[in-house]
Amino acid sequence: MRSLLFVPGDSPKKLQKGLESGADALILDLEDSVALDGKPQARALTCDFLKEAGALAHRPRLIVRVNALSTGLTEADLDAVMPGAPDAIMLPKAEGGPDLTHLAAQIAVREAESDFADGATRIIAIATETGKGIFALGSYAGASHRLAGLTWGAEDLSADLGAETNRLENGDYADPYRMARSLLLFAAAAAQVDAIDTVFTAFRDEAGLRAECLAGRRDGFTGKMAIHPAQVAVINEVFSPSPEALARAEAIIALFDADPGLGVIGLDGEMLDRPHLMRARRLKARADKLG
Repeated sequence: MRSLLFVPGDSPKKLQKGLESGADALILDLEDSVALDGKPQARALTCDFLKEAGALAHRPRLIVRVNALSTGLTEADLDAVMPGAPDAIMLPKAEGGPDLTHLAAQIAVREAESDFADGATRIIAIATETGKGIFALGSYAGASHRLAGLTWGAEDLSADLGAETNRLENGDYADPYRMARSLLLFAAAAAQVDAIDTVFTAFRDEAGLRAECLAGRRDGFTGKMAIHPAQVAVINEVFSPSPEALARAEAIIALFDADPGLGVIGLDGEMLDRPHLMRARRLKARADKLG
């Protein structure tokens, strides 16, 4: 998934616009964008939308962001939306592998109740929204076969830290958030799941969004979350392998496949070894998945 668009779960109009946005996935939000007294209605609307959109021949992946385990609202969220067969549940303010295991068990029960295949519902965890979560980033590997991706967040983390802001005057992230971003990449690599970059909140700043997408792709993120439909096209463009990059990856793979015993090959005047082959295969796999 390149683009994952947040859509408030209590807005039928915005849910419909999400379907038309071109996003690879919609994050149907029951957490921050929905007031406490509006959550029952949002749950019902989200489940109805899941059933309607899930029946479409061509649709984005449908992910529901539930409320954090610490709120006491997660089970009610799952009770309401799991009959709609979401593709994944997004867990905010995750604080390590035990949280993932706990959520996975709750999902398994509801899959059985709805006669869904075991493991059909995946999990994406927002893993850096608290200080405690930062210290648990190494515990996601092996915690659940449902884990499909890890992402990070700077807004809640800045609140947890008591910071005045999470960005510098030039727009770059301050050091604590740069560290959280980097550690999230390592955590995703350790767990062998996709690393998804966080939102860019200045949704009218296309140049800033593009720069942040390019930096994310460079560093190893496979996609990025969006808060506005206008951001989707830029995210999809940047995180789609270019024809030139794909052609080079295929050339590297072909040269190594022609002689599996080689440790090093030469291409366009550059010496390439096994890490380059691994990167080429990952890019090719990503391109194949996107079709």
